[in-house]
Amino acid sequence: MQRRTFTTLSAAAFVAGALPAPAFAQQAADTYVWKNAVVNGGGFVPGIVFNETEPNLIYARTDIGGCYRWQEATRTWKPLLDWVGRDKWGWSGVVSMATDPVDPNRVYAAVGTYTTDWDPDNGAVLYSDNRGETWGVAELPFKQGGNMPGRGMGERLAVHPAKNYELYLGTPSGNGLWRSHDFGRTWAKVGNFPNPGNFVVDPSNPYSADNQGVLWIEFDQIGGNIYVGVADPADPLYVSRDGGATWQPVPGAAAALGSVDGHRTIPKQAAVDNTNGYLYVITSHDPGPYNGGPSSGRGGKIQRLSTLTGAWTDVTPPYNPGRPIPGFGGVTVDRQNPGTLMASTCNNWGPDEVLFRSTDSGATWSLSWDYSDDAGRVDRFDMDNTGTPWLSWNRQDDGDTYAVKHGWMIEALAIDPHDSDRIMWGTGATIWGTDDLTQWDAQGELVRRDASGQRSALPIQKFTVGVRAEGVEETAVLDLAALGGTLVSAFGDIGGFVHTDLGRAEPMIRSDWSTGTSVDFAHWNPNVIVGTGNPHDNGVGHVGVSTDGGRTWRAASPLAGVPGGGHAGVVAIAANASVILWSPSDTSVTPVRSTDLGANWSPVQGLPAGALIRADRVDSPIAYAFSGGRFYRSTNGGATFTDTGASGLPAGAVDFRVVPGRWGDVWLAGRGDEKQGIGGGMWHSQNGGATWTRISAIGTALSVGFGRAAVGSGYPAVYTSAEIGGKAAIYRSTDAGSSWQRINDDAHQWAFAGSAITGDPQIYGRVYLTTNGRGLIYGDIA
Repeated sequence: MQRRTFTTLSAAAFVAGALPAPAFAQQAADTYVWKNAVVNGGGFVPGIVFNETEPNLIYARTDIGGCYRWQEATRTWKPLLDWVGRDKWGWSGVVSMATDPVDPNRVYAAVGTYTTDWDPDNGAVLYSDNRGETWGVAELPFKQGGNMPGRGMGERLAVHPAKNYELYLGTPSGNGLWRSHDFGRTWAKVGNFPNPGNFVVDPSNPYSADNQGVLWIEFDQIGGNIYVGVADPADPLYVSRDGGATWQPVPGAAAALGSVDGHRTIPKQAAVDNTNGYLYVITSHDPGPYNGGPSSGRGGKIQRLSTLTGAWTDVTPPYNPGRPIPGFGGVTVDRQNPGTLMASTCNNWGPDEVLFRSTDSGATWSLSWDYSDDAGRVDRFDMDNTGTPWLSWNRQDDGDTYAVKHGWMIEALAIDPHDSDRIMWGTGATIWGTDDLTQWDAQGELVRRDASGQRSALPIQKFTVGVRAEGVEETAVLDLAALGGTLVSAFGDIGGFVHTDLGRAEPMIRSDWSTGTSVDFAHWNPNVIVGTGNPHDNGVGHVGVSTDGGRTWRAASPLAGVPGGGHAGVVAIAANASVILWSPSDTSVTPVRSTDLGANWSPVQGLPAGALIRADRVDSPIAYAFSGGRFYRSTNGGATFTDTGASGLPAGAVDFRVVPGRWGDVWLAGRGDEKQGIGGGMWHSQNGGATWTRISAIGTALSVGFGRAAVGSGYPAVYTSAEIGGKAAIYRSTDAGSSWQRINDDAHQWAFAGSAITGDPQIYGRVYLTTNGRGLIYGDIA
């Protein structure tokens, strides 16, 4: 997931047109209860961390959506960073976590989303003495990359098990190794650590050009040594034998870890067997999480270091079904059964990832699935996505390629240190797990090879792997529409959903979108819903249409000049469903319209490419558009648009929405751009955009939406994610913008939230809002 954000700049109030600006007043407060519309997962989980002292104390981290703590009683996850506000939105990207083995109440999170200028702020280490219920902040003088390449390596943050007041932090960008001596409250660079790393994925791409740096820290509790992995193929591993006072390169590490078949490799993760005295290190030619290995050869290996003798042993599995090993993603050891360890491929892609398991310290390996000549693919376990139907991606099994996969981008892989039967692993979409892991060993081999090389499947009793992501809501949501009893949404990476029950995960919209970008419905015929998205695999089904309330969908006709993949843009539909308007995001393509539900398209006249389009919610021939500070109106179903001549509107990015049931009633949220000196704010028009009133109370505004009116009010409730009095929050007005109430609180801010927002047309006070990593949030008056 990559994203940029809007920054804040409040402009002086002014009036565009002749309507009087309302004075600001604070409405009486309502207390809100906040929940997620259930999806279960939906994004990348790069780390799962078990506490080694206390059973059932487990943490999961995400790349842009904060971190979570496992709740064993309900087998769900609790979000821990919802208090992060828009001013520090980058702290919702979690680079690493550490849970204290001496005092299990203590937990730490290294945060920061980008090391590029996409994130204006430096990173931090968050520390908690109560398992993440509340946090302190130790700000750092550099950035961290929770959503950068390499975010599944590590863990970069570690608690010294013999002196738990001491923590280590590996950093990117050449910042080296850092240490705290006071439970994470203050940090200083380890000045004598000799190598800050030098591995860069792609120096020509700003997103991939950062030095991967210091990758992980592991403690050898037999010898008392500290091992540190570094992104430097020529010098990848260091050890301190005197408690961190001095550091030396580990002999033989470069030969063991630095290359595979001529490709440079780096040590992605490590795990210590403190009974047998082994350090296991997995490598890959790429830090992940996206790329697999080179097609010409293996992209990674597993090396075992004897911490007592210094001897290296290559314990790489000798076989991967159907192709070379692309590189490894995760490694874990079984604390209850010394000598048992597991590893995962990273982006084996087709047909699936592979989990490897060894019970003899890597001397031999068994696989989670394999090929046979008589039965095709043979699996050790069944994947059960009950409760999360969208994990089939609207597909059916196709030979050896299953609709429900082990996953991809598997870098979080952890056997419970207290229970050899429990394992969890994170993917690019969910968390999988089982409580029957040791049945693997009882199954024996999957296939038998005879003297002629024929491979025959052996009978085994399968166990079940199920979803373990309940409560983890880590998606980026781009748009939503509340129809009353039905909520339609567009999601980054997983298309979108039609929720008729907010407490239940639904199937994905059957549109083949990888990312949904926009949704709308016909106000007088809400069974007709339209949406746009970026199709998988360079497909061309950008616009989807449903005529039965979202139960079934069909792809509209493709548009010449709009390439496959991206450029989905924004879609709108007339109140009576007579016209669909589509504005692709490709700036070389002007908006188009269809009068036959997407079967045919014709160009719209009078609009620039990329214009933002909405339909009037009362009068079907009326439509509106905005581009570059100009507001346009159509009176013939979008065939032609004319500039209304309104002045004083913001020149930057906006969101504008049309009030249901009121002709020509439009609100416009100006998002502002501090770098370009563009101010934001809120404007209201009651005459179809001819004249506008500036809402003087509101500074920068991300979005605006409408819901059922309060009792005694003749105007719908207005909701916005905006700044009032310098505070970015979620606000509601029940009197057409004359007064506003903040309805969220400091414990519920969800970082960068509310780029789209709407109320519910049937339930007063209910509001739905998008987030960039914490899923689809809704709130009700308590």
